[in-house]
Amino acid sequence: MSVHHTPVARRSLLLSIAGWALAGPALAETAVKLPPPGDAAATGTAAVETAVFAGGCFWGVQAIFQHTKGVQQAVSGYTGGRKDNAFYEAVSEGTTGHAEAVQVSFDPRQVSYGRLLQIFFSVAHDPTQLNRQGPDTGTQYRSALFTTSAVQKATAERYIAQLDAAKLFPAKIVTAVVPLKAFYPAEDRHQDYATRHPDADYIVAYDQPKIDNFRAMLPELYRAAPALVRVGSSS
Repeated sequence: MSVHHTPVARRSLLLSIAGWALAGPALAETAVKLPPPGDAAATGTAAVETAVFAGGCFWGVQAIFQHTKGVQQAVSGYTGGRKDNAFYEAVSEGTTGHAEAVQVSFDPRQVSYGRLLQIFFSVAHDPTQLNRQGPDTGTQYRSALFTTSAVQKATAERYIAQLDAAKLFPAKIVTAVVPLKAFYPAEDRHQDYATRHPDADYIVAYDQPKIDNFRAMLPELYRAAPALVRVGSSS
C-alpha cells in the first residue's frame, strides 16, 4: 500500500495509527553530499532547456527543483505510458507504465543539466531504491532520467558511472536513463503541492526535509522563493 495515494485526511489517519515514533525514524529522509559532474559548468547558449526527472512522489521532486536557481518552471506530471492513461487514478495503480515525474525548464546559462543531476542524486531522492521512495512503492515511483537530447543522455550516464565508481552510496545506483517520448502534466491539484500544503503530514515528514537538506548541502544552488506553476488553487 502506498501512503501517498490516500487523501490527505486518510494519510494523516494512517500515520497517526502507525505512530510518528515508528514512521518518522524508519522512513527519515537522507541526503548524500555529492561532487558535481566533471562538466557541470553552466555554458549553454539556449534561453531554455527541458529535462524530466522521476524519483518517487512528484510533490517533493517538484519542490526541490522549484527552489533551484536557474529553473524557470517545474511541472509535476506523468511519463512512460500512453496519453489515455496519464491521469492520477490510473497511474496510482502501477500498471500504466507511467512514472510520476517532473518536467524542469531551466536556463542553461545559469544552471547546467549536470548541476541539476547533482541536486537530483544528492537531495531529491534515493537513487539506490528500485520502484520505491519512502512510503511509496510501485513502478510509478521508479528512479529515472528521461532525457531530451543525446547530450543529456551522455551526461547522465557519465555521472552515474562517476558516482558508482566513487562508491558514495551504500548500494549501486538503479536510476534508468531513457529517452523522453512524451510528458503529460498532472492535474492542477498536484501542482505546487508542497508550497500550498506545507502542514500536510506527508509534506512535513518526507518533502520538507528534502528542501532543508538542499538548503544546507547545496546553498549555492538553492533559492528561497520557489518558481511556482500556479498560486492559490484548491486541493
